Amino acid sequence: MASSTAGTRILVVDDEERIRAILSAVLKDESYTVQTASDGAEAVKRYDEFKPSVVILDLQMPHMDGLDTFRRIRASDPKAVAIILTAHGTIQSAVQAIKEGVYDYLTKPFDNEQLLLVVKRAADLRHLTGEVDQLKQELQKKYSVQSILGESPVMNQVREQIGRIAQTDATVLIEGESGTGKELVGRAIHYESKRRNGPLVIVDCGAIPSNLVESEFFGHEKGAFTDAREQRAGKFEEADLGSIFLDEIGDLPADSQIKLLRVLQEREFTRVGGNTPIKTDVRVIAATNKNLQSQVNTGKFREDLFYRFNVLRLVLPPLRGHRDDIPLYVHHFLTKHRAAFGRQAHGISEAALHLLMGQEWRGNIRELENAVQRAMLTMKSNLLDLRDFDFLGLAHPAEIPRYDPAVGLESYVRSMTERVEREQILEALREFSWNRTEAAKKLKISRKTLFNKMQQYGIKEKNGW
Repeated sequence: MASSTAGTRILVVDDEERIRAILSAVLKDESYTVQTASDGAEAVKRYDEFKPSVVILDLQMPHMDGLDTFRRIRASDPKAVAIILTAHGTIQSAVQAIKEGVYDYLTKPFDNEQLLLVVKRAADLRHLTGEVDQLKQELQKKYSVQSILGESPVMNQVREQIGRIAQTDATVLIEGESGTGKELVGRAIHYESKRRNGPLVIVDCGAIPSNLVESEFFGHEKGAFTDAREQRAGKFEEADLGSIFLDEIGDLPADSQIKLLRVLQEREFTRVGGNTPIKTDVRVIAATNKNLQSQVNTGKFREDLFYRFNVLRLVLPPLRGHRDDIPLYVHHFLTKHRAAFGRQAHGISEAALHLLMGQEWRGNIRELENAVQRAMLTMKSNLLDLRDFDFLGLAHPAEIPRYDPAVGLESYVRSMTERVEREQILEALREFSWNRTEAAKKLKISRKTLFNKMQQYGIKEKNGW
């Protein structure tokens, strides 16, 4: 079985060749990859080339001591992890090194087992830090402004607003109907901002019992109430140096609004049962599906709190306000859920897409996604069609143009026949990923006839996904 230390790189820096040799042998026996340096200048050069997980530095070296060497290394790699080797007489200097960011120190002569334990923990820390950084990068990519889909003018405007708002540190109010993507926009604002490396704490204000809002927001001290068996940090404390997203802020009880107002004004709070004010450096992003101005007018929401939230305001449009984006969303949902549902969903028929684009979607993008998911679970072929959306209870015949006597029956029948023929050809082509031979077999026509009809109806691959 391969050692967990295999491939982990360690740089050993000491002006004594004997110490370098001993450390190298001990570490290599544990499958570490080791390089050495005899002084600080060489160590800085080797560090940049070797890129070790951990550097072991002798504190006392000529020309450049271990602490100065560490400072030089840290200047090029702020996440560098170092262990200092020191004699008993210089422990105070080692303590100073710890204060400056050195992971740990060992005294000479060192115990091999203790050395390996400290090195293992330091390497684990570096690897964990790397994993956290990678996760942050993935989150930043996943929730960047580019994750806000839509090619309509109104959605282009939303992305532009997000970009501008993210460059400030002001409080933001996001308004929009349920299902319009308020949380997604809130995340984009955070991950596009200078606080992107700090925490993002999500709070659903409508889901917190009114008697627990203060404890949830600000935490509590041990014994503050019956079930407070230990001290607990609140959401504002968890979000320090980052952002807090207060979802459905319009559902916050009146007595809790007063306590929230103080945090926004003073940037400090006190835990329930505590007396010591705690400073907080948090950006507040609030969202609501209610009209807060109307809530203020009816006395359900504090006017002073509303103005604190309404520094920057972003209104998300309902889906019915940008129906042209529905094909893009449907394609995205098909791709997103294809693997999870085990379906080879290649696309959607024009008739079904036309049907979806004609609906009101009161639940907006969330409702559309749910509809696509449900249709995928029961779809009869590799192409979503009208019959897959029967659960919506929509009248498909209404989609057929009414007969116009001025046109004449013969022309009406011919146009309807051509419409049906074109739709069936498109369905067959999409089902077989635009393989004309297979599509022709399904339609029971020759490949040449299929090609001629595609020419007749102007069918190209860009007509569908």
